[in-house]
Amino acid sequence: MNLLRVFFGVLLLLTVIEAQAQLRIEITKGGDNPTPVAVVPFAWLGSGLLSEDTSKIVTDNLLRSGQFKPMARADMLSQPASKAEVYLKDWRMKGVDYLLYGRISPVGSAGYSISYGLMDIRRGKQVAAWKIPKVRDLRAAAHHISDDVYEKLTGLKGTFSTKLMYVMVNQRGSGEKIYRLQVSDADGERQVNLLQSSDPIMSPAWSPSGMQIAYVSFAGGRPGIYIQNRRTGKRSRLTDFAGINGAPDWSPDGKKMAMVLSKDGNPEIYIMNLKTKALRRLTHHYAIDTEPRWAKDGRSLVFTSNRGGSPQIYRVNVADGRVTRLTFQGRYNARGQLSPDGNDLVMVHRENGRFKISIQNLGQDVFTNLTETELDESPSFSPNGSMVVYATQHGNRGVLGAVSVNASVTYLLPALDGEVREPVWSPYLH
Repeated sequence: MNLLRVFFGVLLLLTVIEAQAQLRIEITKGGDNPTPVAVVPFAWLGSGLLSEDTSKIVTDNLLRSGQFKPMARADMLSQPASKAEVYLKDWRMKGVDYLLYGRISPVGSAGYSISYGLMDIRRGKQVAAWKIPKVRDLRAAAHHISDDVYEKLTGLKGTFSTKLMYVMVNQRGSGEKIYRLQVSDADGERQVNLLQSSDPIMSPAWSPSGMQIAYVSFAGGRPGIYIQNRRTGKRSRLTDFAGINGAPDWSPDGKKMAMVLSKDGNPEIYIMNLKTKALRRLTHHYAIDTEPRWAKDGRSLVFTSNRGGSPQIYRVNVADGRVTRLTFQGRYNARGQLSPDGNDLVMVHRENGRFKISIQNLGQDVFTNLTETELDESPSFSPNGSMVVYATQHGNRGVLGAVSVNASVTYLLPALDGEVREPVWSPYLH
């Protein structure tokens, strides 16, 4: 796999029928010593049936995090809807540490009010109580509730309300490939098509607000970088230079775009001012420089280069262009991204011919393989830095995988149809 192929993100495709793809969760490895919790079915105080099972969504989210072991509903001795209805002895007997209960009430013609609380069963006290005064989207509310519980019990902001963006590829019976740029909830549900094309789409990137996206499209037969509004679908072409136009990445302040261009000869890292469209060339080397990703402080970028003889990850200072090599483990490290706190670097690492997702602590210089599969690529940190989503092969198909940064939790998000590639985890959305 040479560096240019890595840059272009060549898609390994199999023949599948064209369909609206649905991702589903397959947990392959749970966490060590997960906290026992009970998420009681929320009491519905209205008439008819609810469109979503809120407590089940919360249960699935907490299970997927790997840090919790939710109790099965069939094992619950009761289903309390308030603090007063919780009989501590029953739950202690079942070995539960925390219990989440709630009530859903109708508000207006199509709205809901949700009250919910968290009990510490061991200490016998309520540790939190929340209320959502009015909401129309019960699934979004369930993700919000999951975030509340996760943050209360771990001290880390949850990511259940965030999104995933990825490229879906289907192949028609005629052999024509259809490329879709899609966004889903973090659990793979509620896919939305942002773009569909018979031309390749690759290198999707989120703006810091999540309102805009950037990507590379081969519309017209040559690569170009596009910016698109996620809500309206309006898009514009940002670059149209001869040669490579690729690997866009928004600066943390949303004012600049890092990219790779070969307009001056070989692939180099450039920064574009999005207001003036002025370009600044950041790297100057005869080697291939590609895959730039901003540090969260906006002062530097990491990128992949073969300037040392093999693909490795470097850091370049934005102010003066000074370059420092970051990776030395093995002969191949690419697709680097810094964690939100800047302490860790995740990457694609080749070891014995296998492409794995690995992580390097930059302060302690500790290098760890997070996956043990063979064709992993395109790692992307969750906005809280606790998980990494990536693309991999499973059952001879391209799927998404996720792994915790301590490698204790892994799960897959295969599509019912199609090949899934190049995932990018969203920032926190407002």
